[in-house]
Amino acid sequence: MSEWKEYRLADFANINPTERLQKGTIAKKIAMEVIQPFTKKIPTYSNEEYKGGVKFKNGDTIMARITPSLENGKTSYVDILGEDEIGFGSTEFIVFREKENVSDKHFVYYLATSPIVRNTAIKSMTGSSGRQRVQTDVLKEHLFDAPPLPEQRAIAEVLSSLDDKIDLLHRQNKTLEQMAETLFRQWFVEEADEGWEEGPLSFFGDIICGKTPSKKKKEFFGGDIPFIKIPDMHGKTFIFSTTDSLTDEGKNSQTNKTLPPKSICVSCIATVGLVVLTSKESQTNQQINSIIPLINEYRYYLFLQMKDSYNLLHAMASGGTATLNLNTGNFSKINIPLPPEKLLKEFHNEVEPVFDKIFNNQTQIRTLEKMRDTLLPKLMSGEVKVSTDG
Repeated sequence: MSEWKEYRLADFANINPTERLQKGTIAKKIAMEVIQPFTKKIPTYSNEEYKGGVKFKNGDTIMARITPSLENGKTSYVDILGEDEIGFGSTEFIVFREKENVSDKHFVYYLATSPIVRNTAIKSMTGSSGRQRVQTDVLKEHLFDAPPLPEQRAIAEVLSSLDDKIDLLHRQNKTLEQMAETLFRQWFVEEADEGWEEGPLSFFGDIICGKTPSKKKKEFFGGDIPFIKIPDMHGKTFIFSTTDSLTDEGKNSQTNKTLPPKSICVSCIATVGLVVLTSKESQTNQQINSIIPLINEYRYYLFLQMKDSYNLLHAMASGGTATLNLNTGNFSKINIPLPPEKLLKEFHNEVEPVFDKIFNNQTQIRTLEKMRDTLLPKLMSGEVKVSTDG
C-alpha cells in the first residue's frame, strides 16, 4: 500500500465530462432500463434524435444516480460506439472518464462498481421518497486510495477476464435459446397440422397463482427459498437468485404455493412476455401465474409456447381485460394446440440438452459473478495484491 496514493474522486476521474452533440442529431441512446445490474456490457441501444441528456463516448462508465437503479447496481462500461462517436442517455446517469496519466478506464469502471464509490454515492442521496438522487458534488469530494497506473491495469485485467467470460456465457445462452425457439417454430408453427385439436393450459399441468406472505413471515436477503417477482424475471431463462427470499416460516405458511424446480412462470400484470423457468423450489407473488407440467415432456413445449408473443397477447385479450391483468382462472383456460404425445416427446428429447446447457452456463455465470464480487473490494482496497510483472 506504500505506493498507493490518496485522491479526491474528481482528481482521479473526469465526472460528467463535456461533449458536444447538436440537438436533432440521430445518435445512439442507452436507456436506463437496458442496463443490467452489475453488468459491464451494455446489451442494446436505440438510434434516436438527441433532445437532451448526458453524453458519453467509448471508454466512459455510466452509473445510475437515482433510486432504486443505483442501489440495484446499474453501472456499465460504454463500448458500443464508433471511433469519435458520441452517444447519449438519461439525465439520471453520472458519467465517469479516465484522466490521462492518472487513471485507467477499466479501473474507473470497477471503482464505480466498488463499495468505495457506491457506498458514498448511496449515502449522499437526497430528495423525496422514491426519487432520491446522488449529490454529485459530494461524490466529487470523496477521498480514497488508488494504486499507480500499472497496478490499476493489472487489477482491471483480472476483473475484466471474469466479466469477459460471463459475457461470453450470456451470449452463448442467448444463441442457445434462439435455437430452441427456432426449433419450436419449425415443429409447431410452420409445420403445424391443421387437424390438431386445442386444449386449455390446465390440460398440461397444474396452474398456480403466487401470493405474497405477510411481512411477519417474510425475511429479506437470507431466507432459504427464492421469492420471485416480475423485476426478477427480466433477462432470465432460469431464475437462480431474487431480491427476496422466504424463511421456513414464510415457506410453510403457504406450502400450496411452492413450485418445484423447472416450473414455468409467466408474468400476467403490466408486462407482457416475461417467461422463466425456476432453477429450484420457489414461490412467486400474485402478479405471476405458474405452470407445473404434468409430465416432463410437456415442459419446454409449454415454456416456448408461453414465450411466443402472439400467444401471450392473445391470452391477455381472451381474458377480457384492458389492463393486462389475467387471473388464474382465465389463464388456465388459454387454449393452445395439442400435438400428438409422440411428437411432444420427440421435441422434448431434441431441446432438453439445449436447456441443460443453458442451465449449466447460468450456474457457471453465478460462480464467476461470486468470484468477481468477492475479489472486487479486496483488489480495489489493496487487501489482495496483483503482480505487475510482464
